[in-house]
Amino acid sequence: MGCKGWVSIIVRTLEFANNLYNTIKIHIHQMKKNKLISFYLVVASGVVLLSSCVGNGSSRPSRSSKTGWEYNKKENGGFEVHKKVNPGPGPGLVPVEGGTFVMGGSLDVDLAYDHNSARRRVTVSSFYMDETEVSNVDWLEYLHWIKRNFPQDRAYYHEALPDTLVWRRALSYNEPYVDNYLRHPAYGDYPVVGVTWEQAVAYCSWRTDRVNEEILRSKGVLTDWKTLADATNPKIAPKGKGGKSPARSTVQVAPSDSVKPFNTDVYLAGQYRGQGVDGKNMPIALDGKPLMIPAPGAAGKKGAKIATPARRTVGVEDGILKQPYRLPTEAEWEYAALALAGNTDYENVSDGRIYPWSGLGVRSSKQSTRGLIVANFKRRGGDLMGTGGYLNDKASITAEVRSFIPNDFGLYNMAGNVSEWTADVYRQLTFQDVEDLNPYRGNQFVNKKSVEDGKTRKLILDKHGVPVREASISNKKLSWDQMNAAPLGVKSDSSSVDSSSSQNGTSVTVVKSEKPFKADVRDYNDTTTNNLYGITSLVNNKSRVYKGASWNDRAYWLNPATRRHLQEDECSAEIGFRCAMTMVGSPEIYTEDKPHLKVKSYARLTETRKKKGIISINGKR
Repeated sequence: MGCKGWVSIIVRTLEFANNLYNTIKIHIHQMKKNKLISFYLVVASGVVLLSSCVGNGSSRPSRSSKTGWEYNKKENGGFEVHKKVNPGPGPGLVPVEGGTFVMGGSLDVDLAYDHNSARRRVTVSSFYMDETEVSNVDWLEYLHWIKRNFPQDRAYYHEALPDTLVWRRALSYNEPYVDNYLRHPAYGDYPVVGVTWEQAVAYCSWRTDRVNEEILRSKGVLTDWKTLADATNPKIAPKGKGGKSPARSTVQVAPSDSVKPFNTDVYLAGQYRGQGVDGKNMPIALDGKPLMIPAPGAAGKKGAKIATPARRTVGVEDGILKQPYRLPTEAEWEYAALALAGNTDYENVSDGRIYPWSGLGVRSSKQSTRGLIVANFKRRGGDLMGTGGYLNDKASITAEVRSFIPNDFGLYNMAGNVSEWTADVYRQLTFQDVEDLNPYRGNQFVNKKSVEDGKTRKLILDKHGVPVREASISNKKLSWDQMNAAPLGVKSDSSSVDSSSSQNGTSVTVVKSEKPFKADVRDYNDTTTNNLYGITSLVNNKSRVYKGASWNDRAYWLNPATRRHLQEDECSAEIGFRCAMTMVGSPEIYTEDKPHLKVKSYARLTETRKKKGIISINGKR
């Protein structure tokens, strides 16, 4: 849309505004002249803004810059290009702008002589992180969902229960915590403990599905909650005239008993849809054939049908669904805890940190709170909360997840309260071995197991409706023949192929087994012998890193660079966790008062070229 088009829209809109004003001027006869002028200016500026966004806006070009084909046009095939979006954080998360920092750089003294925090400069991409630790009430919501959706699966519920016996000590009276800490409302906002690394990972997966399900139901892409509840409750099923059941077309159909709870991967694979599942606001499939359905009121009229647009499920390309919740990597956790962005000016870190706050002490320096300890930890042996009558950190065990002042990223309790699980497998020399972009040890490359049904490949699901995963068989994309030959039993590197074998006279490409591909690289460059675990070593591939101090730790562990490990199937009263989420798109978050190079969008660049006569309206020279 050129300038003439904009002027035309503005003029018509101003005429409409003038007519509207004359119609209602009897009600605004006391309006001052300056208010009327402001009214016109607001309308005009709004139209200009709307025109720039809805027309050939910079957010989504109307045609391909490489082929000239129009996007989102049913007539030429219906290739859809959606508006560019930078999706915000999911519920409970805050953005953390990534950057470079020195892992282990905040630790000056290695008191334990572990030599496991060698300094290494790395870069962490921007991501989202939970504002607080996962609390007891959050975990109880998880347990409630399991009980409600799988009432007969007692094992599933039992495996999700935290181990409340972690509070027991041989020479301490902690039984009240065993009985009350998880479920009593007085501890509802306290961090959940007694959770293993494996349980924390399972919670992250569950949370991903619940958040995405809520997004789709609230938008009407899936059946909304009220309709779903009404359809599954016979007591409030809709009635027709005279209390009789209505026509079948007006009855809300409940999902079949065979439909498992929503799972994001299953939905994206197109295996979560159908009667009682699909919502009224599913996107129109531009490349789909219209569906013929009986016309309303056409009962008894043979062949009376109308065409309705084909519908599709939401895909990754729509930009609606959130990325998976997960545990933060060790590098992400340390970077977020330090929050050096608060001490940075023009890419220069003005002052380093040894804690998530500035300064060398653990007490507040503000006049109103001077002397108060700013984190929940053990000051010395036997002193966990201060003196009666004037408690200091005001917590003998854990404290509420929003206790104390958040750091410069807005994260609470990144030092003290509970230590937190990270995603990494522990190795002493990890800092020296890992990559310098998004360092992480713990990769187990897997694929979602699927089966060919003649038309498409379908995911294989377990009894809870979750895709079954298996180890990857290659470090690169397989060819079609290799992918279909691989299930025959060869798991190896796809770089070597053999076409000599035949099947019914047809050559079949299979994967050789000369260079086996290792999908589990948790011990990459630092192998261990699991047979020696517990004999000469306390480290194996199930040893997971946890970071930060807990309510029962001394101040040394408040430093974000300190690191310890525990087996992934073990738990403690001192360890909790929080979730993270990958940020897609531009990594820059703080854009205010920052210089930026001006780059013209494709649409505006095309408009400029048209004015200069470089290209014509149809894109030709």
